[in-house]
Amino acid sequence: MACLMVVSAWADGPTMPTPILPTYKQECAACHTLYPPGMLPAASWQRVMRGLEHHYGTDASLEPAQVQQIAAWLNAHAGTYKRVREEPPEDRITRSAWFIREHREVEAAVWKRSSIKSAAQCSACHTQADVGRFDELQLRIPR
Repeated sequence: MACLMVVSAWADGPTMPTPILPTYKQECAACHTLYPPGMLPAASWQRVMRGLEHHYGTDASLEPAQVQQIAAWLNAHAGTYKRVREEPPEDRITRSAWFIREHREVEAAVWKRSSIKSAAQCSACHTQADVGRFDELQLRIPR
């Protein structure tokens, strides 16, 4: 099975590549940024996968076999390091303490720009978000 590679974001030690499950990329990245599973703890991913029919205001329902496959992969690769141990409000990456801390210098008006739309659109500013790289060297904030 061919796998794409994503670099785990914000690991405590050296970043290690994680194979991306093709079903995850196909089903989840069709609508939003392909979030590295290490950005949330396992408990958050479990709740996200159990609530796909009401996925942040959208029906993201999948076939049961797909849900099981993606959920198992997310659980296996969920964040366990210090920065993501807490379960953020509403299981939203953008509401996690580490996300807020990393983006504290971004003014509220920036998130509302038509070129960005929201804090959840990582790829608007992080030019290599699609491969799991979120470092400041690859950061370009659009006007």
